[in-house]
This record gives sequence, structure tokens and C-alpha cells, in this order.
Amino acid sequence: MLEVRQLVKRYNRIPVVSGVDFSIRPGEILGYLGPNGAGKSTTVKMLIGLVEPTSGEILFHGDNVRGDWPGFLRRVGYVPEEAHLYSHLSGREYLQLTGRLRGMERGMLDRRMDAMLRLLGLWEDRHSLISSYSKGMRQKILLASALLHDPDLLILDEPFSGLDVNMSMVLRTLIRTLAGQGKMIFYSSHVLEVVEKVCSSVVILRKGVVVAHDNVARLREILVEESLEGVFAQLTEQEDPQRVVDDIVEVMHS
Repeated sequence: MLEVRQLVKRYNRIPVVSGVDFSIRPGEILGYLGPNGAGKSTTVKMLIGLVEPTSGEILFHGDNVRGDWPGFLRRVGYVPEEAHLYSHLSGREYLQLTGRLRGMERGMLDRRMDAMLRLLGLWEDRHSLISSYSKGMRQKILLASALLHDPDLLILDEPFSGLDVNMSMVLRTLIRTLAGQGKMIFYSSHVLEVVEKVCSSVVILRKGVVVAHDNVARLREILVEESLEGVFAQLTEQEDPQRVVDDIVEVMHS
């Protein structure tokens, strides 16, 4: 189980994440939501060790991850929001690099890597430089890299970015299937429609503070909303979209 306890991050004494608590058990998919600037990306960076928390704890199966970051990260698969890849490598070389960094045995790595490239439609481009890849192809490489070592925990930050409709359907089904096999999945996204379909529960942030943590159905019932979008708008105090549209159109015609 992944447990986050009273996680705080401040920059120049300004809180970006304030006292965040949540847990993910094997088989659960946690949706992590919030408007821009709410603290989602900062939370993700703390989970994978890119940013040091100001205070709080991250526990994995009861142990503080700070005691063994390399060991923890070997059990994590991570798909970042931005595809920052080594553009001078080919897709296959990039997967070789990430697999070896995780200590995968070469025979297993080669077998899984080539199978992933075929299944994701990248086989013909496996020796092409990543600099020539489209956004969707880069996203597939990130996904393959996150899955190669069969991680216990998947951290997904806008994983559908750049994917076509067919691949998006595959990824939705894959997320559910992996959860069914006991994986823990942390899914940060702006795409509320997908979150509503795949997540067991959601955490909603506003200005770095958790304003809701429950399953979608219960939140809709409590807040008398028909959709997660309505729940999100109410809890994060979003401006009425129609009013914004009316103002934009008025400016266009003024």
C-alpha cells in the first residue's frame, strides 16, 4: 500500500501543497484532480523523488521511501506529463536504457521490449531516433518504459496526452486490467470524463489543499451533482463556463 501523510511543500515559505493525505491499496485506482496551480504536479514530483517535501511522509508497504529511494523506484512505473526523452536515442535504445537502469536481466528485457514495441505499433520505427517521433509515439515509449519492469505502483500524469482514440481505449482497458491484477495506480489528470470511468476514488485539490476524497458516486450524491465535472466545478469554485463564453463572444463583437 502507498500512504501519503501530511505532505507539505513550500517554496519561499509559500505553500504549494498543504497537508495532503491519501492511500492507495493494491487493486485501487486513485484519481488526482485539481485546476492548474492546485499542486498536482508538485505532488507527483515528490512521489517520484524529483522534489524534496518540506514535511510529511511517503510510505510504501509501511516503510518510509526515503530510507531506500532506489528500491522504491524499482517498483514504480512513471508516465510524466511532458515527454522529456533522450532525442538522440532510438525508441529501442531508450527502452534498453531504462530497463538496464532498473536492473532487468538482459534476456527478459529484450523479450519484453520487443513485444511492447510490436504491440504499441512502434516496431517499424524501433531504430528511428526519438527526435523523429510524433507526440503520440513518444507517449507510447513512455508507457512502454513504465510497464517493462512489471511495477507494483503506476504513477500516471496525463497519460492520454497525444494518444489517438484507439490507443486511448487500449490504455483505459489496460489501467482497469492492471488494477484487477492488484497494481496500485495513481492517476493525475484534467480529463474528468476518463477519471470518472476508470477511478475507484478521487482526491480533489484546491490551492494545495484536499477538498474532497471519496468515490465518485458518493461525491455526486453528497453534492447533488450529476457528473464528476459538476462536483469538480463546485469544490474548486470554477467560474461558470457559459458566463466566460458569453464574455469572450461579447469582446469579439465589441
